Amino acid sequence: MAKINGNEIKPGFILEHDGHLWAAVKVDHVKPGKGGAFAQVELKNLRTGSKLNQRFRSVDKVDQVELERKDQQFLYETDGMLTFMDAETFDQIALPADLLGDRRPFLQDGMTVRVEYFGDEALNVQLPVKVTCRIASTDPVVKGQTAVNSFKPAILDNGLRIMVPPFIGQDEDVIVNTETMDYSERA
Repeated sequence: MAKINGNEIKPGFILEHDGHLWAAVKVDHVKPGKGGAFAQVELKNLRTGSKLNQRFRSVDKVDQVELERKDQQFLYETDGMLTFMDAETFDQIALPADLLGDRRPFLQDGMTVRVEYFGDEALNVQLPVKVTCRIASTDPVVKGQTAVNSFKPAILDNGLRIMVPPFIGQDEDVIVNTETMDYSERA
């Protein structure tokens, strides 16, 4: 583990703080008129999912943890547990489905994801940033509706609702950003 100053924390850093592993979700650097500057950091506990807002001054030392990342293939889901397989060793692990949260519907059979490990403990699953999905249903194109920022609701084959441009029709493949859950482009 490397020691870093409190003002060096960036979103995505994994930190050990108060005996727990935390992911820095959001970092705001604040320089008040009086007193020293500090970083206001929103932390998410990697084991429990709880959140914490913490202030770190530049003189505070924090342990930055490097997680081992392995590409693994999603096999199947059983009783709320997702089973992944290491493509090199063929070892299988089962992780709780709620680890993915709102992004769970984007996980597709055979998809390769990145699993983050701390020692032998799997802590996080990263989906690919862009995933191809099929439009299950959407409103037909309205003639004359050509405004630049006009979008219409659509339901994807995985059940999620997103907004798509008016030229996208039913049964078309689109690319969706899994981080923002927004339409990205036509497939």
